[in-house]
Amino acid sequence: MVIKKYIYLCSMFSLAEENYLKAIYHLEQQAKGEVSTNAIAERMDTKPSSVTDMVQKLAEKKLLSYKRYKGVLLTADGRKTAANVIRKHRLWEVFLVEKLNFHWDEVHEIAEQLEHVHSEELISRLDKFLGSPDFDPHGDPIPDKHGNVKRTEKKLLSELEKKQRGVCVGVRESSSEFLQYLDKKKITIGTKITVLGKEFFDGSMIIQVGRDQFFISKKIGENLYVQTL
Repeated sequence: MVIKKYIYLCSMFSLAEENYLKAIYHLEQQAKGEVSTNAIAERMDTKPSSVTDMVQKLAEKKLLSYKRYKGVLLTADGRKTAANVIRKHRLWEVFLVEKLNFHWDEVHEIAEQLEHVHSEELISRLDKFLGSPDFDPHGDPIPDKHGNVKRTEKKLLSELEKKQRGVCVGVRESSSEFLQYLDKKKITIGTKITVLGKEFFDGSMIIQVGRDQFFISKKIGENLYVQTL
């Protein structure tokens, strides 16, 4: 009964509503609590007044709670719905990379469109076809059909000290430009990285990837997730 209610809920929202729920979900992870309407407006690249209208609409549907001047929090139904959209997005990214040979910097925009497909049967079969992957091509965890997310211990490369080693498990920034930069440096998910030196002044680092040694900026280090070895 609960599963049927969840499937029904996921099929009754517009593309805009799902995008807002997904945005709020991500912002909640960062804020560890209530999310301001200004933060949502910045994330959605829209006016605060438009956000307020949508937030009130979603609150009426019991998908979030909204307190003026405090912010919003997703309800259990809102969080499940958002997680389902994210699940579809990341499963489609896996499919595009593994089965259609798209590159990891090409799939985000396509998955943005495919994530709004409402067929639960299609997504169930897609998940089974892919072998129920836990992570997408960028290292982000894929929520299961109940909205649960598998967490892994990871830290930013910038947090490592000299002589520490790590394996790349994800990216914080997934723009095409950044992913293309990583390709040039032969860094992808699973790549082993050794910190050879670190500049106290600006946080830049010299790292080793395979046989290659090169400098990276603090910004690069702050956008790569690693597990220490």
